[in-house]
Amino acid sequence: MTRPTPIRVVLADDERMVRTALRAILSAEPDLEVVGEAATGAEAVSVVRDLRPDVVLMDVRMPETDGIRATEQILATLDEPPRIVVVTTFENDSYVYDALRAGAAGFLLKRADADALVQAVRLVARSDSLLFPAAVRTLATERARAHPAPPAWVAKLTGREREVLRHMAEGLTNAEIARRMEVGPATVKSHVAAVLAKTGTRDRTQAVIAAYEAGFLNVG
Repeated sequence: MTRPTPIRVVLADDERMVRTALRAILSAEPDLEVVGEAATGAEAVSVVRDLRPDVVLMDVRMPETDGIRATEQILATLDEPPRIVVVTTFENDSYVYDALRAGAAGFLLKRADADALVQAVRLVARSDSLLFPAAVRTLATERARAHPAPPAWVAKLTGREREVLRHMAEGLTNAEIARRMEVGPATVKSHVAAVLAKTGTRDRTQAVIAAYEAGFLNVG
C-alpha cells in the first residue's frame, strides 16, 4: 500500500527550544514532516517561499518581522500559500486577532499538549473546518465593533449561504454541514465558495470573523 504524502510543516519561532520541542512532537507522526525552521519573521517568509510547505506554525511575536507581518507577506506573495497557524502564549492577545484578520487559519497556545498540536496541524491542512471555534468567538466578542449598518455583503447572502456560514462558525466540516442540512457535500462546498466570495475573505476563519464583526453572528 502506498503511503499518503505527509503534511509538510515549517516551524517559525525565535526560541530554539520551542522549535526543537515542536519538531520532536510532529516528527513522531508518520503523516507529518517538518521540512524547515525559521528564527525570525523575515526568515520565515524566505523559508516558506523556498520550501512551499502545507502548514506553517508561526510564533506571533518575533524580532525583525512579527508573525502578523510575516503572515501578510506570505499570503500576498504566493499563489498557493500554506495554511498558517499562529502560536501564542496568551489566547486573548490582540496580536492573535490581528493575525487571524490578516489571513492566519487559526491559532494555537504554546501550552497546548502534543495531541492538540498534532490535531491542529492535520485540521488546518484539510482546510474544511474552523480551528478552535469557541476561542475565535471569544476573540471576536472582545473586539467586535459596532456597525451603524451591516456591510453590503450581508444582504447578498442567500438563505442557504447564511445557514452554511453559521455552521462554519460552529466549526463543522463540509461533511458535517451536509448531514445537518441534508444536502450533498458538493453543494456545501459550492455554498462555502460563495460565502467566501461575497464576504471578500480568503478562508473560513476570515469569513467567520467578518460575520462576527458585521453583527451577522451574535457575539453576546
